[in-house]
Amino acid sequence: MVGADRNTEKGRKSPRWRRWAVDLVVVIAVLGLVQWWQARPLATGIAPPLVGMEIVGGDRLDIADLRGKPVLVHFWGTWCPVCRLMDGTIARIAEDHAVVSVAMSSGSAAEVRAYLDEGGHVFPVVLDPDGQLASRWGVVGVPASFIIDADGRIRFATRGARSGPGLRLRIWLAGFSAGEGV
Repeated sequence: MVGADRNTEKGRKSPRWRRWAVDLVVVIAVLGLVQWWQARPLATGIAPPLVGMEIVGGDRLDIADLRGKPVLVHFWGTWCPVCRLMDGTIARIAEDHAVVSVAMSSGSAAEVRAYLDEGGHVFPVVLDPDGQLASRWGVVGVPASFIIDADGRIRFATRGARSGPGLRLRIWLAGFSAGEGV
């Protein structure tokens, strides 16, 4: 009779893969809710103005001039350890796509340039020493990334670390939605 009880219990238990699938769905849902919660204050709709002097070349940089193609706008700080992890990803994306990065409260142009040189990173950087640009974009923590479509609309806004493939997928989707199929 003991063996019969075991078989009955086994018959009522879900297969292991089903329990794992449920656990995976719960984890994804929780992560999605956390992402949504963190992104609530970030700007939506038409991208706010972003104009500044690029620290390496000294050229005027205006995201309005980049209309017609998707743009990654990335807010970061030299003092942020998570941002430091993303620097290489942002530099690699800048090789293929339009990127504008904003260094928040990160020191002078020379200090930020030295930071980039130390890491061997090359991507356009605008300084935001007093947080005015960040405030316009609703950025309260870094890193924060925005994908702007060809029409100047924010398609994706995220806060926290993001993978290169994840950012590239969002850039592609922003280009695809504009009909250009990046």
